[in-house]
Amino acid sequence: MSSERRYTPTHEWIASAGQEGRMKVGITDFAQKEITDVVFVELPKIGKKVEKGGEVAIIESVKAAFSIYAPLGGEVVAVNEKIENAPGLVNEDPYGEGWLFEIKVSDPQLFGTLPDEAAYQKLIVTGGGH
Repeated sequence: MSSERRYTPTHEWIASAGQEGRMKVGITDFAQKEITDVVFVELPKIGKKVEKGGEVAIIESVKAAFSIYAPLGGEVVAVNEKIENAPGLVNEDPYGEGWLFEIKVSDPQLFGTLPDEAAYQKLIVTGGGH
């Protein structure tokens, strides 16, 4: 499964949601450890158009608020309503139950241009991202 996941320098992940052009987005394990205790997630509205790299959601922890950016451009087609009542899922299971939203991407071909797991791990080691 991890080979099907791609990453951003700002510590979001994106993976196929199983339907053509639909992609699930969340934050990486590295990001949830940096953010620590998530207490609130401001999810985007369904139907919102997003640009690659544009702010889509906000995660608030006991420390601060963190912007979440779109790994690819498209339209928000679903949000994870579970995390509205249980924001801690973002910490407990960032690649599973703690996903944030789904987008129908404008150009699915761009998925392959994002860093894979190995490239993302190198980025963390060298201290890239925010």
